[in-house]
Amino acid sequence: MKKNIHPKNYRLIIYQDTSSDYSFLTRSCVNTNDTIIWHDGKKYPLFKVEISSKSHPFYTGENKFIDTAGRIDKFMKKYNIKK
Repeated sequence: MKKNIHPKNYRLIIYQDTSSDYSFLTRSCVNTNDTIIWHDGKKYPLFKVEISSKSHPFYTGENKFIDTAGRIDKFMKKYNIKK
Protein backbone atom coordinates (compact mmCIF):
# COMPACT_ATOMS: atom_id res chain seq x y z
CA MET A 1 0.00 0.00 0.00
CA LYS A 2 1.28 3.50 -0.85
CA LYS A 3 2.34 5.70 2.04
CA ASN A 4 1.29 9.31 2.61
CA ILE A 5 -1.62 9.32 0.14
CA HIS A 6 -4.42 9.77 2.68
CA PRO A 7 -5.44 13.23 3.94
CA LYS A 8 -4.16 14.32 7.35
CA ASN A 9 -7.31 16.22 8.40
CA TYR A 10 -9.72 13.25 8.20
CA ARG A 11 -12.11 13.81 11.15
CA LEU A 12 -15.70 13.55 12.36
CA ILE A 13 -17.96 16.16 10.76
CA ILE A 14 -21.69 16.90 10.61
CA TYR A 15 -23.42 17.28 7.25
CA GLN A 16 -26.67 19.26 7.42
CA ASP A 17 -29.27 19.10 4.63
CA THR A 18 -30.69 22.62 4.53
CA SER A 19 -33.77 21.64 2.50
CA SER A 20 -35.03 18.90 4.84
CA ASP A 21 -33.44 19.90 8.16
CA TYR A 22 -31.67 16.51 8.35
CA SER A 23 -28.18 16.09 9.81
CA PHE A 24 -25.79 13.19 10.09
CA LEU A 25 -22.38 12.61 11.63
CA THR A 26 -19.68 10.99 9.50
CA ARG A 27 -15.98 11.18 8.73
CA SER A 28 -14.68 13.62 6.13
CA CYS A 29 -11.81 15.94 5.25
CA VAL A 30 -14.00 18.74 3.84
CA ASN A 31 -12.93 22.28 4.83
CA THR A 32 -15.40 24.33 6.84
CA ASN A 33 -15.36 27.14 9.41
CA ASP A 34 -18.81 26.45 10.92
CA THR A 35 -19.31 24.32 14.04
CA ILE A 36 -22.32 22.87 15.82
CA ILE A 37 -23.06 21.04 19.07
CA TRP A 38 -24.21 17.48 18.28
CA HIS A 39 -26.62 15.29 20.31
CA ASP A 40 -23.74 13.89 22.36
CA GLY A 41 -22.84 17.40 23.61
CA LYS A 42 -19.57 17.65 21.64
CA LYS A 43 -18.72 20.38 19.14
CA TYR A 44 -18.10 19.23 15.55
CA PRO A 45 -17.37 21.00 12.25
CA LEU A 46 -20.55 21.64 10.21
CA PHE A 47 -20.90 21.42 6.42
CA LYS A 48 -24.22 22.47 4.86
CA VAL A 49 -25.51 20.72 1.74
CA GLU A 50 -28.61 21.48 -0.35
CA ILE A 51 -29.55 17.87 -1.12
CA SER A 52 -28.98 14.57 0.68
CA SER A 53 -30.65 11.17 0.61
CA LYS A 54 -33.49 12.59 2.75
CA SER A 55 -34.45 15.20 0.15
CA HIS A 56 -33.35 13.76 -3.21
CA PRO A 57 -36.30 12.50 -5.32
CA PHE A 58 -34.44 9.32 -6.30
CA TYR A 59 -34.26 8.19 -2.67
CA THR A 60 -37.54 9.65 -1.39
CA GLY A 61 -39.73 8.64 -4.34
CA GLU A 62 -41.32 12.10 -4.27
CA ASN A 63 -40.99 14.94 -6.74
CA LYS A 64 -40.02 17.61 -4.28
CA PHE A 65 -38.80 20.80 -5.94
CA ILE A 66 -36.09 22.84 -4.26
CA ASP A 67 -35.14 26.18 -5.79
CA THR A 68 -32.33 27.42 -3.58
CA ALA A 69 -30.68 29.77 -6.03
CA GLY A 70 -33.77 31.44 -7.53
CA ARG A 71 -33.17 29.78 -10.89
CA ILE A 72 -36.86 29.56 -11.77
CA ASP A 73 -37.53 33.25 -11.12
CA LYS A 74 -34.44 34.16 -13.13
CA PHE A 75 -35.66 31.99 -16.04
CA MET A 76 -39.19 33.42 -15.87
CA LYS A 77 -37.85 36.96 -15.87
CA LYS A 78 -35.39 36.29 -18.70
CA TYR A 79 -38.08 34.90 -21.01
CA ASN A 80 -40.84 37.22 -19.74
CA ILE A 81 -43.10 34.36 -18.60
CA LYS A 82 -45.96 35.17 -16.22
CA LYS A 83 -46.90 32.76 -13.43
